Amino acid sequence: MAAMLDASTYTSLSALDIAREVNAGQLSAVEVAEAALALAEQRGPQFGAFTHVAPARALEDARHTDRRIRAGERLRLAGVPCPIKDLNQVAGLPWAAGSAALQGVVAETDDPIVGWFADAGTSMIGKTNVPEFGLPCYTEPDTGPPAVTPWDPTRSAGGSSGGAAAAVASGIAPIAHASDGGGSIRIPASACGLVGFKASRGLISSGNRPPGPGLGTDGVLSRTVRDTALALDVLAGPHPGDTYWAPTAPGGYLAACGRTPARLRVGLLTTPVIADDADVHPACLDAVARAALLLEGLGHDVTEAAVPFAAEQWQAFASVWSLGALSIPLPPGAEPLLTPLTRWLRDAGRRASALEFAGALASIQLLTQQVARAWERFDVVLSPTLAQPPAVLGSLRDDADPAGDFAAQTRFTPWTSVYNLTGRPAVSLPLHTATAAGAGSPELPIGVMLGGTFGREDVLLGLAAALEEVAPWHGPAL
Repeated sequence: MAAMLDASTYTSLSALDIAREVNAGQLSAVEVAEAALALAEQRGPQFGAFTHVAPARALEDARHTDRRIRAGERLRLAGVPCPIKDLNQVAGLPWAAGSAALQGVVAETDDPIVGWFADAGTSMIGKTNVPEFGLPCYTEPDTGPPAVTPWDPTRSAGGSSGGAAAAVASGIAPIAHASDGGGSIRIPASACGLVGFKASRGLISSGNRPPGPGLGTDGVLSRTVRDTALALDVLAGPHPGDTYWAPTAPGGYLAACGRTPARLRVGLLTTPVIADDADVHPACLDAVARAALLLEGLGHDVTEAAVPFAAEQWQAFASVWSLGALSIPLPPGAEPLLTPLTRWLRDAGRRASALEFAGALASIQLLTQQVARAWERFDVVLSPTLAQPPAVLGSLRDDADPAGDFAAQTRFTPWTSVYNLTGRPAVSLPLHTATAAGAGSPELPIGVMLGGTFGREDVLLGLAAALEEVAPWHGPAL
C-alpha cells in the first residue's frame, strides 16, 4: 500500500486506473480521496469549480469503499472521486442550484443518482458550481464566483455543468457528475477540453424527477472516452417506475470502446441550425475539417449533411424551456432574488397558454421525425460543438437585456440542442486547440461534436475511442 498519493501521480490517473488499483488493493480509496480533497482546496477556488467541498462525506464514502473491497467486492468505480452538480441534492450539504433564492437550504436526502455513483464505489468530494437552475450556457451565478476554464481563467467554463468541467479539467477529479438539457455537458466539455457525452433519451433513468418532455439527461464529464464509457456502464438502464427507457448495448459501453466501427457514413454539418445568424469562428471550422480528415483516415465516408429544419422551428424548444423555468418551485417572495434571465424566462412561460405548450410538445415530436428523415443516410453527424471558442466572462450574460442574452446563447450553441430535441446521443471531443485571440494568447480547446442515431451509444463511443487513439489530446498547462 502506498504511503501517500502525491498530486502529480494522482492527476495522471484515469477513473479506470483508480478503480483498477483500488480493487487490487494497490491504492486505498481513502488515499485517493485525500489527494482529490487537497487539490479541491488548492485549485477549486482558482477556477470556481465548487460551491461546497465535502471532506467528511468524501472520506466516509472512501472508508466504506475500502471496507467493501476488503470484504471481497469488486466495484466499477472503486475509490473514484466524483463530485455532484449542485442542481442535485446531497443529504446534509447546502443546495442552492446557483440561485440566491435558495441560499441557506440544506438538502435532507440524496438524489437517486448520488446513490448510484456511491453504489459503484465513488467518493463524493463536493458540489460543483452551476448557473441559476442550470438555465444558461455560462456559469456566472449571483451566489458566488464564476466557473472558468483552466485553459484561460478570463474565459467561461461554459454551462450549466461549468463547475464540473472546471473540476475535471484542473485535475481535481477524473470524472464529475453533469447533466445536459440543451448542451450542458457538451458545452463545458468544449470550453474545458474534455469528453462530454449526452446519452439517448431514457438510457439513464430520471430517478425521482418527472421525465417531462425528455430534453435532459444525467451523465459525466471526463478526460478520456473510456472513463465516460465506464460511467455510462454504471448509470445506464431502467429503474422501477420509469415510464420509458432506451435499450442498453449488449456487452456494455466500455467494451464498445475496443470495437472500432466498420465503415460509417458521416454527415458533415457546419451551417448553424437553431440560429441562422450565428457567426462560426474559423477555429471551430478548422476543428471540424481536421476531424473529417481523421475520420476519412479511419476509413469512414464523409459527405455534406443538410440542415434538418428551419431555425424558426426551434421555437418549440424555447417554449418548453421557458415553461420549465416557470415550473421551478420557489419559496414565497423569491422572485425578486432571481437573475433577470430567469425572470424573463418565467415571464415567457406565464404568457404561454396550455394549447401553446401542447403544440410545442407536438412540434418536438414532429421535429424528431423530420431530423430522422433528413439524416437517414448517416450513421453519425459531425459538427462543431460551439460556434466560438470559450466565451470571455460576461460576454454572454446581459442582465440589462435578458432577451438579447438568450439570443446570444443560441448563436453560441447553434447545434447542441438538436440532440436534446430528438433524444439522440451526442459527444463533444477535444480534438483541436487554437490561439483564437491572436499571437501570444493562451491555447484554447475547441470541441467537435459527433451525433449518433438513437440508442447507438456503442457506435458513437467506439468511434470516439478510435479518434482518441489516433489524435490524443492533452489538458491545460497548470
